[in-house]
Amino acid sequence: MERLWFITNPGSGSTTKPKCDALEAVFEERGLTLVGRTEFPAEDLPKGTALTRKKVDTVVLFAGDGTINTTLCALASWKGSFLILPGGTMNLLAKSLHDTLDPKAIIEAAHDETTRVAIPYVEAGAHRGFVGLILGPATAWFRAREAAREGAIRKLFSAAHVAWNRTFGGSGIRIAGVPSLKDKYQAVFVRPEGGELHVAAVDARDWTSIVQLGWEWLTGDWVAAHAVSECLTKELKAKGNKPVLALFDGEPVSLAPGTAIKAGMSRKAFIATREELG
Repeated sequence: MERLWFITNPGSGSTTKPKCDALEAVFEERGLTLVGRTEFPAEDLPKGTALTRKKVDTVVLFAGDGTINTTLCALASWKGSFLILPGGTMNLLAKSLHDTLDPKAIIEAAHDETTRVAIPYVEAGAHRGFVGLILGPATAWFRAREAAREGAIRKLFSAAHVAWNRTFGGSGIRIAGVPSLKDKYQAVFVRPEGGELHVAAVDARDWTSIVQLGWEWLTGDWVAAHAVSECLTKELKAKGNKPVLALFDGEPVSLAPGTAIKAGMSRKAFIATREELG
């Protein structure tokens, strides 16, 4: 790790300019060369060809899950390395790769680290989810979550009202390819686990589950939502002949009917500082 491109998202709330400036100072202290910096989404992400031409060996990501997802998908064919720093709400990728959530400590540990690991992902067509994928009516809550992040109170209540009606208005999603999931569900959470998919289906019929699901969405920790049915599978699809709204690491995507959802694995491109991964 010598020549870096630094990608941040000031809108995530955890990556303020003073924090980014402090990390750039760490780069300088360690003798690392900062070739370029991108503030996404105000600025376009760099192209892989441009990074190669400028001899960048590592892209450092200090952002939330959505920005990390967009960057990793955009640079999927680039041959360099990625250093994931915790700059979001959940920071699940950072937790899986590092022993600490202190960005400065991670950079210092990663400077001379030669360990590169592959990470699993959920794949559907051209889309990937490195943290997870969500299907079903509960995906409507993403609009309420964005409004909460923006501090738009009126927009938040309006979006939450729509999401509540869609999630608990009697509709649901049916899944093909998982025999144990026979019912209609408000939300289906799909998480990559090795070469398989961990599927958790939520059937929130009681008030406790309803309140919990909505609260976890608004606070960001959707993985903690209660699941009543869990299983492992290699592949699944949403039943029906209409497009399905899906959230890949929190980012909305419309999937065409019958799109296969599979497990995938990246190349060994991620710098890991956890002792057990060395």
